[in-house]
Amino acid sequence: MSRVRKGVNGVLTRERIVGAAVALVERDGADALSMRAVAGELGVAVMSLYNHVPNKAALLKGMAERVLADLDLPENRHLDWRVRARELIRAFRRVARENPRCTDLIVTHSVEVPFGLKPVERGLEIAHDAGFDGPTSVRLMRAIISYAQGSLLRETEQMRMLDSLPADAAGAFAELDPERFPRVTLLAKELTEHDPETDFEFGLDLFINAIDALPR
Repeated sequence: MSRVRKGVNGVLTRERIVGAAVALVERDGADALSMRAVAGELGVAVMSLYNHVPNKAALLKGMAERVLADLDLPENRHLDWRVRARELIRAFRRVARENPRCTDLIVTHSVEVPFGLKPVERGLEIAHDAGFDGPTSVRLMRAIISYAQGSLLRETEQMRMLDSLPADAAGAFAELDPERFPRVTLLAKELTEHDPETDFEFGLDLFINAIDALPR
């Protein structure tokens, strides 16, 4: 009669293993991911994981399924490609915001993790429907994903910069020489305001308009 293995918090399942792997990567980064490290997170022997996840590739697949499960992509190809491109970028950004380190891991391993190719396929489809050839479609797909990820990186860096300023953030620029930094001192208030959604949508409009202006 087989025994059900338990970790420190109950029955060991594939879902718990994948959840522990996602939490591990988000906390410690992709380099920390290993079957042994995940077993340590769960308080079980590493060999017990293989009853549910046969290898690291299967673990990555499970992580991709979990992280990208909420990637709500526009399915209607009758919609204008600009609308679909905007929705793809917004959807990918939402997912990347929830699990930034796992999303980066999945994208960099997309060939090994077919589920991670979901946004790639949709990006290529949108570029094709916009009238671009194969090589250009690949570059546009990469640019689409890069903008979604890059916007989050910029938000993080912006928050870190603002957190380092004194309470009167705009006043911190008062010590600058206005002759050397006329625009910075003039727009000090605006530079210290943080509105990530407005910034993202502004950049998204620029990005889509630039794609639309490319020759077919």
